[in-house]
Amino acid sequence: MATQMERGVPLSVLCPKFLHANSTSHTWPFSAIAELIDNAYDPDVSAKQFWIDKTVIKGQDCLTFVDNGNGLTYEAMLKMFSFGYSDKIAVNGLEPIGIYGNGFKSGSMRLGQDAIVFSKSEKASCVGMFSQSYLKEIGAEQIIVPIGVRDQHKASLKDILRYSPFKTQAELLTEIRAINSTCSTGTTGTRIIIWNLRKTSTGLTEFDFMKDCYDIQISSEVYEAINDKPQPERTTSSIPESEYSLRVRNNHTYYAMLTPCRGGTDQNTQLTVAQCTFQDA
Repeated sequence: MATQMERGVPLSVLCPKFLHANSTSHTWPFSAIAELIDNAYDPDVSAKQFWIDKTVIKGQDCLTFVDNGNGLTYEAMLKMFSFGYSDKIAVNGLEPIGIYGNGFKSGSMRLGQDAIVFSKSEKASCVGMFSQSYLKEIGAEQIIVPIGVRDQHKASLKDILRYSPFKTQAELLTEIRAINSTCSTGTTGTRIIIWNLRKTSTGLTEFDFMKDCYDIQISSEVYEAINDKPQPERTTSSIPESEYSLRVRNNHTYYAMLTPCRGGTDQNTQLTVAQCTFQDA
């Protein structure tokens, strides 16, 4: 490992394996999703709505998260991809939820191995990749985060097109335009796509997308593994719906109004969408 120095003093670095280790703080997958919702609700983003989808992109099951907040500049996205860089402050009496600069990293990597972020701010549009598979493929010894803004940062864009599911700049632009699709409002926002979703010992994703086409539920196998006991029949009242239903969980936690929504781009098949409209507590 090459040593980086500051005035002759070695600097500590983060090994790519830390991305998985850091994600293990979330034993429950819904707490990982909560990190992404909290980021959108915080005053620096100030989103009014947040959409959670299950999508198939080029044969891969993915989760997508879209907000209609202020969007991210190149510098803001780099901070989000870095550890501990949080300068959030209260705005108009709304206190930030995230203050430690770790929520996106721990949450996204708990849900899957790889994430790509598309964002549109008033200044520019940008795309960034936060990916364990990429780091393993290139043999990285430190955490590298490709971020590109249009024709700038060509090396980053080259790596994103090579190692993400999107192989052309036209495909990247399609995802940026999806931020302002029929399921969104305004001209700014952020779209997060997570792929290589975490799977159970039987090879299935830990979320059950089939029981309810307007919900994302924790599978029985994952529930039993987390709680170390068999799950009772969900048709009985012995287990609260908020334990396994994302719709019910978010409704209780965020004072949110959840409504079904469908849509998508040519290469995506949208199967499950929940819309959260943030309301004052």
